[in-house]
Amino acid sequence: MHREFNNPNEVQFCTLSSIKTGACPEDCGYCSQSARHNTELKVEALQEVNKVLGEAKQAKDQGSTRFCMGAAWRSIPEGQQFESVLEMIRGVRDMDMEPCVTLGMLTPEQAQELKAAGLHSYNHNIDTSRENYSNIIGTRTFEDRLETIAAVQDAGINVCSGGILGMGETIEDRKSMLASLASMEPQPSSVPINVLVPIAGTPLEDADPIDNMDLVRMVAIARIMLPQSRVRLSAGRATMSEELQALCFVAGANSIHTGDKLLTTPLAGESRDHKLMSKLGMSIAK
Repeated sequence: MHREFNNPNEVQFCTLSSIKTGACPEDCGYCSQSARHNTELKVEALQEVNKVLGEAKQAKDQGSTRFCMGAAWRSIPEGQQFESVLEMIRGVRDMDMEPCVTLGMLTPEQAQELKAAGLHSYNHNIDTSRENYSNIIGTRTFEDRLETIAAVQDAGINVCSGGILGMGETIEDRKSMLASLASMEPQPSSVPINVLVPIAGTPLEDADPIDNMDLVRMVAIARIMLPQSRVRLSAGRATMSEELQALCFVAGANSIHTGDKLLTTPLAGESRDHKLMSKLGMSIAK
């Protein structure tokens, strides 16, 4: 299936930057940015446009073709902050990169404004199965997630949506999560597969790690169910061996989040990723 729809030797590099960090009113059990958890995270206001665009330029120089900007909001605020984000999107687009944002819930009108600014993709993970959702998050519902995704699709913006493994979910939950993603019309253009990075001070700080082969199986099944989506290895890659990542590429992963951080959790870093691509004889998507 992977070879039918994709170049099996090509991997897309993406960079995700936290443009507004912490003080989020949500209670997501995995997240260091929730104001409800005592994680000692440094809260930072929305960054200046030029600083963000400088990071985007650096990411492009390192081989990334997508630059995603994440803000710890429950929903997108109106006013100057939203205008600044629109300016960031236009600036990334003008660099000939794919601008992507993850800003929380949005209205159909905001989705249209994002589209007009040139937004390529909107990330809004469903995180886990519909059945398990309330065990992880209590401040919004699974349906809230789907409504935002529908607004993004209606505006003609690509959807980036995936989930997190290792939050105490069952095999049935993992199957249900993939079924929810695969049943979207159209299917998400990219599907991040995150492995929980337990953070002290969050409800999931003592979660048991998943088995490596379970990750590889999730990638393989995601590839079968979402044949044309980019299946992206995201959070948790900092502790993955080269051999495990290679297995995931064989199973159908064809995108990675690169850089030193994924919002607030560590990543492998560009130099290590370039060396891995060279070692495996794989190319970086242009």
